[in-house]
Amino acid sequence: MSFSILITGGTGSLGKELTKTILQKWPDIKRLVIFSRDEQKQYQMAQEYPTSKYPAIRYFIGDIRDYDRLVRAFEGIDFVIHAAAMKHVPIAEYNPMECVKTNVLGAENVVNAAITMGVKKVVALSTDKACAPINLYGATKLCSDKLFVAANNIKGNHDIKFSVVRYGNVMGSNGSVIPFFLSKAKEGILPITDSRMTRFNITLEEGADLVLYALNNAWGGEIFVPKIPSFKITDLATAIDANCTQKIIGIRPGEKIHEEMITESDSYTTYDIGRYYAILPQLPIWETSDYIKEFKATKVKEGFHYTSGQNTEWLSVVQLQEMIKQQSK
Repeated sequence: MSFSILITGGTGSLGKELTKTILQKWPDIKRLVIFSRDEQKQYQMAQEYPTSKYPAIRYFIGDIRDYDRLVRAFEGIDFVIHAAAMKHVPIAEYNPMECVKTNVLGAENVVNAAITMGVKKVVALSTDKACAPINLYGATKLCSDKLFVAANNIKGNHDIKFSVVRYGNVMGSNGSVIPFFLSKAKEGILPITDSRMTRFNITLEEGADLVLYALNNAWGGEIFVPKIPSFKITDLATAIDANCTQKIIGIRPGEKIHEEMITESDSYTTYDIGRYYAILPQLPIWETSDYIKEFKATKVKEGFHYTSGQNTEWLSVVQLQEMIKQQSK
């Protein structure tokens, strides 16, 4: 294949899943650059994906806060998947400017470096926490989303498209609830913040598929949201170990009872495109009627909002157990 892809935050859970998927889908890819600042994770990933076996792979140490390093890394790159972020809510609350520097200023660096170096497409990863944010992490990711959507308006004559993908809890990813519960189950007590709590669920494979869908289909400015099932946190705890005591410990600062990925305010520009929803930009650089025709899109009802607590599809305890079993293989 005569194209090159770079993944910022490429040593994270989704970055590794994307690497696996891309190498399976395009084994003859010209270059696949893993860009991250953690040398230990790069070293470990290189054991799994050695350049001797995968000659297209490059491991590139760098920080998205460093514009000059991004410019160097983006040389000859066709597609950028932006997965790098500070994502832990309590750490962001305690170190607010560090979160801003990475998630906001780093995003702006990615935008400018991509335009400067002639990248053709950028897909940025968002989060449900960017939707009506109540914590700093969510606020910085909302700001990041806005930067990538608006980047389509400042590209000038450059042939480049920016889009965003947004999803909630990624099953089995670093720092997510399932690995946490699995470790706590050994103690016989599973801490539940609130018994009403629900979460969306998406697998790493589904997350990678959504990113590649956006790479292939984005017109520029969309925020893609997958249609995925929800689960109750108490059902997840039961699926992990029904014999464990479920101890209510109270909701944490900045935490929501239910995840939300599309707000009522978003509904005015949100379209159903089949497997996904697409929140279209308020100021698109293309004709919305053409988009609707191309994707057979139907507009959602005004006032529609997509939350894990009011979903139409739910995972049962048995389904959760099976998915956890599959993830641990």
